Order: sequence, then C-alpha cells, then structure tokens
Amino acid sequence: MSRPHCRTRSLSLVTTLTLALTATLLPATSHVPGAPAAGGPLTLTAAAPAGERWNVDLSVVDRDDVNVRRTVAGLRLREGRSAGRSPRSPHSAVAEGMLLSAPRTLSRPATRIRAKVDADVPAGATAEAQVRGWRVSGWTEWRAATAGAVFDRPVSRVQSRVVLTAPTGGATATVRGVQLTADATAAVSAATPGLTYRVYATRIGLVGNLTANGRTVQPRDHFVALPSRRGLSPLNSGDYTVRVCTTTGSRCEYAPVWDVGPWNTRDDYWNPSAVRENWKNLPQGRPEAQAAYQSGYNGGRDQFGRTVLNPAGIDLADGTFWDGLQLTTNAWVDVAYLWTGGGPRGVVGDGPLNIRTGASTSYPIRGLAARFANVPIQCYVTGQSVAGPYRTTTRWNRLATGQYVSHAYISGVYGGSVPVC
Repeated sequence: MSRPHCRTRSLSLVTTLTLALTATLLPATSHVPGAPAAGGPLTLTAAAPAGERWNVDLSVVDRDDVNVRRTVAGLRLREGRSAGRSPRSPHSAVAEGMLLSAPRTLSRPATRIRAKVDADVPAGATAEAQVRGWRVSGWTEWRAATAGAVFDRPVSRVQSRVVLTAPTGGATATVRGVQLTADATAAVSAATPGLTYRVYATRIGLVGNLTANGRTVQPRDHFVALPSRRGLSPLNSGDYTVRVCTTTGSRCEYAPVWDVGPWNTRDDYWNPSAVRENWKNLPQGRPEAQAAYQSGYNGGRDQFGRTVLNPAGIDLADGTFWDGLQLTTNAWVDVAYLWTGGGPRGVVGDGPLNIRTGASTSYPIRGLAARFANVPIQCYVTGQSVAGPYRTTTRWNRLATGQYVSHAYISGVYGGSVPVC
C-alpha cells in the first residue's frame, strides 16, 4: 500500500527513460551525470545485454494486479489517490499500483536478471521493475533490477512485477514496455537463515481496505505486514511466511506477508548490511522505526520524513493479533522470516489451522497456521486419523517449533522430502 503524504507539484516536465541496466526509473528532478540541465528532457540509453531475453506482457491486468490499467499509451495507475486508510495507520499516503507477471521457466539456470524499461515518468512519480527467482528451497526475495538483480544461487524460473507510485492527485508514470534478460554472474550473499528477531507489533485493523497485494481485508483476517516489498507474497499465496510468537512462546501463528508497512517500505531489517536495501548502518534485526523511536535515528523520522510514533517492525491483521497470539494490545513479539531458511515446506491449504503440542486433536492448541502459510516441516509421525479437505490420514507433521499439524490440511510440500521422526 502507499505510504507518505506528498505535496503535489507541477508535472509539466515528463522524463523519458529507456534503461538497459536498471529497472528503477528516475524522476525528472534526479541528477544524472552528463544529463541536461533541469527543465530539458532526459533520455538514458544503453546497449542491450546478452543472454536469454523476453518481454513482460503488460496487456493483461487481472485479479492479482493492484490499481493499474492498460491504456493505449501503456501501463498506468488506475486510481491516482491513496487508498484512503484510517488516520491512525502509518500506511496510506501516495497512490500506488502493481502488475504481477506470470512466472517464466528459463532455458538454463541464471543468477542475474537485468531489465530494460521504456516509460514516461513525471516528476514525483516512480516506476520500478522487480524480479524474483525460483530455486529448490522456494522463491528468492524480490529485487529491483538495478544494474541487474543478482541471486545467491542459480534460479530456474523468474517472475517480475512493475510497481508504480504517484503523489495523490498527481500525474502517473506510463510504462510502454519491460524487457528482461537472464544471464550468469557471481552469486551474492542472501539473508542469514534461521534467525528470529524481537520486534514491536501493532494491529492492522482497516477492514474493507486493500492490502499491497490486492486483498480486501476481512474481519479477523490472518496475515502480516512487513516494511519492505522484498518479502511481499502475491495474492492468495504464502511464498513469504513469518512465524510470529508471543515473547513467552505460549502462542504462535504462521502467517503470510500480504501488506507493506508499518512506517517504511524499503526496510528489510532481517537482512545483513550487505543485502539490506536501506539503513545499512543499523544492526541486523533492528527496524528503522524502532531505532527512530527509541534513539532518534534519522532525526526520529521514517524514510518519508514523518515522525515515528511507535517502534513497530511488523503489523498483524486482526485474526493473527486476537486469535493467533491472543494479544489485547500492541506488544513485542518474536518473528522468524521463514523464506530465508531451507528444508521441506508444507502449504496450508485450509485454515486457520490449529497447531498442537502432539499428534492428536486431544493435545492443547498453541496457535494457528493461516491459510496459504508455508510452514517448515522437520519430520512426521503417526497419530490420530483426521479427515480433511485433501486426504484422510494418520500423518502429523512436526514443525520447526516442535508442534504439530495434521497432514490432512496440507495441500502440498516442496523443498525436499520429509523424513519420519
């Protein structure tokens, strides 16, 4: 979802950008070495990179796309206003939209994806192409294809998305085409796997509003928001799932990341400095909002210049907040960013699903696994027979926390075979 309030300026100047080595489009006011003085058109060109090449289909706008439309001129925002969210939320501020492409299977594995984008971008607006890659353990995080998005290991499939923003009421960018090229280069380090961080959680609320991936928020919904698009799951998927627990460990929920926030939108604080998009001088695991609120980092403001009113590093939908963790007020929680790890993952096909201390419905409930959540499975045991939407089975999967879910509710498993406990 869109974030900061921006003042509308005159947008008579339109910048034409043709980028071969970057998909991040610069506004007309940005300074580029060798560029004409402000007030003149700016054209950037570069030689097309070698490698497997294809064009992103911008003509199909469907239900997994958010607030974009196809026009004769190109892809544009559909609605030029912010989502109109509650004043208490640090979310809504600028108009934004996103088009998600279908995944493409590569003819050979690649470690780098580069983009060539053809677009008109008025001052104050942005347009950015982002990509992610599939490997055995699942999807990589999303990366802007700035000078090439480089992955930590070869990927066999690639998916792209185009993200547009504009000041509320201001002119929007028009994207005419996006060309992607896959090739090989030295891999880079990825997020540190298996780490858990204690961060401050706030409740999302906002029933009836749209999330950043296009979901209409339901009463007692089950998902979370993180302050970076790098871990934003497409609609109705749990490609990026967190395990969020109370600090006592008495309650946990596995929930998909379906929104962006609170406060920042480029703060992947769970990543090390070499990978983290912004705020590289902060310790890994420290959200910028927490540093701003507690110690005056960045003048006590977020990336948009707003005064940070709480140290939140995660937002919880009402069902996750009230039912999964049984919280009654904003609180510190322990969060694991499960896509950074490896091993077999089970996809929860129907939920929220109870997670229990043993392999039977007679064991106590210790939390929930939301529908679409991808849960790490250590091994499986034989327990009570359960009839579910996918099968009738005595198999119970032991999760990484030592708790159990019935396999009758797991729609599929990827990332490796599951051993017997």
